[in-house]
Amino acid sequence: MMDRPDPDHFDLDALARDLGCPPDAPLAMPKQQLQGPLALVRPLPMLSLRVAAIRAVALLASLTAAAAAFLLFLQYGAADGLDWIDLARAGLILLTTWWLAWGAVQASVGLLAGLRPLRRGTAHLRGRTVVIVPVYNEDPVSTFARIAAMEDSLAATGEGARFAFAILSDTRDEDVAAQERLWFLRLLRDTGGEGRMFYRRRADNHGRKAGNIEAFLTRSGGAYDHALILDADSLMEGDTIVEMVRRMEANPRLGLLQTLPMVIRARARFGRAQQFSASAFAPVFARGQAVMQGYAGPFWGHNALVRVAAFAEACGLPELPGAAPFGGAIMSHDYVEAAMLARAGWQVRLDEDLDGSFEEGPETLIDHAKRDRRWCQGNLQHLGVIGAAGLRTWSRFTFFQGIFAYVAPLFWLGFLALSILAAITAPLHPDYFRPENPIPVFPIDMTGYAITLGFGIFGLLFLPKLLIALDAIRTGRAAGFGGSVAMLRGTMAEVVLSSLTAPIFLMFQTRAVLQVLMGRDGGWPAQSREGGRLSLATSWAATNWMVAAGAAGLGATLWWAPGLTLWLVPVLIPMMAAPVLVALLSGEDRSALFRVPAEFAPSPVLRRHARILRAWRGTMRPGETDAAAGVEAAGSLYVPELRGAA
Repeated sequence: MMDRPDPDHFDLDALARDLGCPPDAPLAMPKQQLQGPLALVRPLPMLSLRVAAIRAVALLASLTAAAAAFLLFLQYGAADGLDWIDLARAGLILLTTWWLAWGAVQASVGLLAGLRPLRRGTAHLRGRTVVIVPVYNEDPVSTFARIAAMEDSLAATGEGARFAFAILSDTRDEDVAAQERLWFLRLLRDTGGEGRMFYRRRADNHGRKAGNIEAFLTRSGGAYDHALILDADSLMEGDTIVEMVRRMEANPRLGLLQTLPMVIRARARFGRAQQFSASAFAPVFARGQAVMQGYAGPFWGHNALVRVAAFAEACGLPELPGAAPFGGAIMSHDYVEAAMLARAGWQVRLDEDLDGSFEEGPETLIDHAKRDRRWCQGNLQHLGVIGAAGLRTWSRFTFFQGIFAYVAPLFWLGFLALSILAAITAPLHPDYFRPENPIPVFPIDMTGYAITLGFGIFGLLFLPKLLIALDAIRTGRAAGFGGSVAMLRGTMAEVVLSSLTAPIFLMFQTRAVLQVLMGRDGGWPAQSREGGRLSLATSWAATNWMVAAGAAGLGATLWWAPGLTLWLVPVLIPMMAAPVLVALLSGEDRSALFRVPAEFAPSPVLRRHARILRAWRGTMRPGETDAAAGVEAAGSLYVPELRGAA
């Protein structure tokens, strides 16, 4: 039975009054202007020639690949004479191939850059840092156990006294809010954190997460030099947090330092494939991004350290004109905050070499689609921000990438639809005779062009992952995944699985974009972090429209364009099988295909979190060690040599 605090033993009103918030230390956070003359625009240091050259080469390489695909398709379409459909399809190929090539180039830059060594400092911290944990209808037991683990990990560094924790609740469910207050008491009791740990629940959640953080900083931000912004599912090693503060204190112009979080605790087949992808491939893509970013790097909204004065000075977000979904509070606020910091002359940096940064991800395709719907609306909102005055060129390009990522599926579907239309409108009996030439002119067989184009596109999709796996074997990084064979096996399984799920993602994203364009506000639904197997009925209810679209597409192809069947089957069949795939991938995975380093050697903070969580839930067994407890936190029940310990 869960060791739940007894509410009768506590005066909750006194708790809210005396411990709910840190002492007032007001800090101005003015609303920023998007247009007109700006009072706050400072120059960033000159971009290095190396970064400028890498950006230019990367852009040129991706545009060259797109142009090659465009010209190849034009030659294919010209076999029976060019018309507007061929030109439109060639244009769509140009756009979609550029997007695929840009991702492949980013991975190439990351591979060529090589692994960067960890740069650990030794200086004692000078300033005070607050760890901000926004919560919104979350499980307070798991969330507060993470805070307890991080507090314990920070104490082990000897710098724990420099840190405070602020739990900022926007929870709307009164029962969950009551549990938050009770478990906050347990957190205080177990950590002795009175005076360093604070809980505050807003009556009005205007502005959502960004508004929650702004409300805290304007009331209490003056007491702190830095703020580590987390999500409710974030978990970070104390050594990593201390190192981040050291790096910021060593660079007075650094306004934001972003880490690359690794996904942990995935159990479902879909979640574990995503976890493997994040551990195996994401570091290389992130390294490529870090190399090209210059001083205008990304902010992903969590697991990042900000300089409080800089953030307050530059990141008071305005509301966009008009109503949702395009107007109102900015949903994907993190990208905008990074751009505002860079505009104000502060450096924004991604240091992918920082390990010990973790998060949890969606366990099912449906949970992923719900989160992606919010991200889609937030990214399309950036149409109202991309033209803001004073932004850095790279910041505008970042907004463009985010918008394009969600519009690209429409281009793919448009290409497929036009391909079927081209077959319908093609003459049944083509005329090979020309008035100027009595000798018949037969079209050249363009099969080779089509095959070359198809292999080129598939290569851009999957070759970077294979190269990353081979590089991991070459550098020894594959050992963390169980060895070379395990790395290759996991990579190939992930490629197959991503091929099957790509059409489902494409349809979900297409629907999300269309909903936003039709003016439908998706809101900010609470995230499901625990997952759970989905029944076939539930999966059918969520994807039956996709099945109908796939069946209609296959029927149209067989009737009007049978020659395209082999090309379209990889897209249409997964759409028709979506309910089965979604239900199947929600089940628990014990195949050991997607093992990651955190399962073989769980980080100390993962062990701490698991031990605390088991103690709080009353599931800790007598004599259980941190090593066994760490198995649950990292999802290591799938590692044979650790399974017995669990």
